[in-house]
Amino acid sequence: MNVLITGANRGLGLGFVEHYLAKGWQVWACYRSECETLKKLKAEALHLVQWDVSQDQAPCETLPDRIDLLINNAGIYGSMKGGQSLDLVAPDDMLEVFNVNCVGPLRVVKSLKERVIAAQGVIANISSKMGSSADNSSGGTYAYRAAKAALVIVSKSMAVDLQADGVRVITLHPGWVQTDMTHHSGLIDVDTSVAGMTHVIAHVNDYEAGQFVAFDGAIVPY
Repeated sequence: MNVLITGANRGLGLGFVEHYLAKGWQVWACYRSECETLKKLKAEALHLVQWDVSQDQAPCETLPDRIDLLINNAGIYGSMKGGQSLDLVAPDDMLEVFNVNCVGPLRVVKSLKERVIAAQGVIANISSKMGSSADNSSGGTYAYRAAKAALVIVSKSMAVDLQADGVRVITLHPGWVQTDMTHHSGLIDVDTSVAGMTHVIAHVNDYEAGQFVAFDGAIVPY
């Protein structure tokens, strides 16, 4: 089985890499610029691919013809320390976060959809409950919230468009995870989040096409 993971050099992406290597899968781990942590894994089934999802160029010649699972995990938070408040959020920051977190997964799927179709595979797009309007009671975080909300919609359209080709698409909320993005202040660790999300992926047929699902299997209101 072949899995391709974007943003695989740290945090959740690295957790996905380690999970699928342990299961005996062939893993294509994509990184933007730094891959020293991935190199330390030294696994024969691990294939390192430099891919900046914010750019249109895709390294398709280095990828397998069939992809059983595509995990769009690459993402950025944007400005920190109040920089995404109503008074301080900047258009350029909004566009940068949107480009990586929403347009990025769209670029990847457009480049690889024929390979996923060939395997009758699964696409998992990593969003966040922060993109849920129903769950937003604290406001703020404009760039990150907006981009993750847009990804839910893009993911749903992918699910509808690719369903006839035998491809299943699901949107995932990883939980509040202890990673660099959260300054390791989350409620759960990477292993717990990845174990939950990979369980949901393995049971993707139990959910509606494009459904927004948390790591614990709960449906996220949108």
